[in-house]
Amino acid sequence: MVVIAEESQNNTGGKFPDGPNTPRFIQTIQGIFQPRKYLEERVLKYGDIYRAKFSGFPAQVVVSNPQAIQELFTADSKLFESGSGNTILQPLVGDSSLLLMDGERHLHQRRLLMPPFHGERMRTYGDLICNLTTETISNWEIGKTFSARAVMQEISLRVILRAVFGVDEGERFEKLRVLFKEMLDSFNSPLTSSVLFIKALQRDWGPWSLWGRFLRKRQQIDELLYGEIRERRSENNVERQDIMSLLMSARDEEGQGMTDVELRDELMTLLFAGHETTATTLAWALYWIHHSPEVREKLLKELEGIKTRDFTEISRLPYLNAVCSETLRIYPVAWFTFARTLKVPMRILDYEFPAGTMLSPCIYLIHHRPDIYPEPNSFKPERFLERQFSAYEFLPFGGGNRRCIGMAFALFEMKLVLVNILSQYTLALANKRPIQPARRGITFAPATDVRMVVKGKR
Repeated sequence: MVVIAEESQNNTGGKFPDGPNTPRFIQTIQGIFQPRKYLEERVLKYGDIYRAKFSGFPAQVVVSNPQAIQELFTADSKLFESGSGNTILQPLVGDSSLLLMDGERHLHQRRLLMPPFHGERMRTYGDLICNLTTETISNWEIGKTFSARAVMQEISLRVILRAVFGVDEGERFEKLRVLFKEMLDSFNSPLTSSVLFIKALQRDWGPWSLWGRFLRKRQQIDELLYGEIRERRSENNVERQDIMSLLMSARDEEGQGMTDVELRDELMTLLFAGHETTATTLAWALYWIHHSPEVREKLLKELEGIKTRDFTEISRLPYLNAVCSETLRIYPVAWFTFARTLKVPMRILDYEFPAGTMLSPCIYLIHHRPDIYPEPNSFKPERFLERQFSAYEFLPFGGGNRRCIGMAFALFEMKLVLVNILSQYTLALANKRPIQPARRGITFAPATDVRMVVKGKR
């Protein structure tokens, strides 16, 4: 049970977690370039709740204790600020993004964006996902190799463009696809990702500088988005059912609609969150399925006789679900949930946290606790058939009032894409060497390209 502290920590007997005294900048560099080593060494030395210091952030506590995370996720959200902990995303998504909001504004915007990603409306995207997947892979040739991430990026970006805008074709959207990929590729390594974490590096030294290139790509994307917003406003087509039309028709309690800037920021948020994470997870899934022959055989056996258009049946396949869950467990795309910054002092377990403390549940460390997941570094989908994990033990999409609104949509898309690919082609890894995760911006992706070989058609 979470208890709000009414007295100082000395009087309550509470304590503040221990942690490394390494200078803030050094910890930041370690977290950027050696995140796995940094996290695993610290949790072994200081336990599953420890203090950390990173440049640009207030006092921070890394949490990988399931009971503490449960208390945090179930506490009154009014006791925290979460948007302020996501300012690292501001250059990508803008000030008016759902990710940077708190309080009633966050709740209102979340309610607005939830319906398209759930229920019957979401299932209408099934044909879209299958058609776009088949179209994208139709030119594969026997014996040829391809980049799993590149293909998954193309599929996921086209899916989210169609869901958000109702269209992914034409000159504007072709430019948007290319520019959006190039912008995110600006941060495709730990070195280039450091510019997001270290504000001093965010300087425009011209088009040849990293930040300068990013700003110019972002400006070109903005021009395309604002052009689409202007056209939609002039059309005023009330029959459109895409997410952008839903946002444009929304009104607050005073009857005011979203401004062009607010629309742009939410569109950028949806494109970023609905594309990059799904593409990475699908690339990992193809890697693990083909890295583990027994997993591949079990999955193909389950898929025999399945009609790929029966979306309900696909979504309920137990081993497919286990493979997707284990992919999200072993190397989650995000290694931390959104942080919660305390507005008031709070006691969690035996610890006393003053107001202003940033509490950061660590998805990666939770997912690699051997007491919850025996042999945590092994890919074992069967673990998800043998037991149910709580929302505080398995949390690839975060939790509480900040859980990803696109969770159901992402899982649905992941399953349909995999089934369509595996039912049409026989694939193999071009290289059997193990692939480790590496930082890609604020997310984590395969350190090297997942190269696949087309062995035949099914």
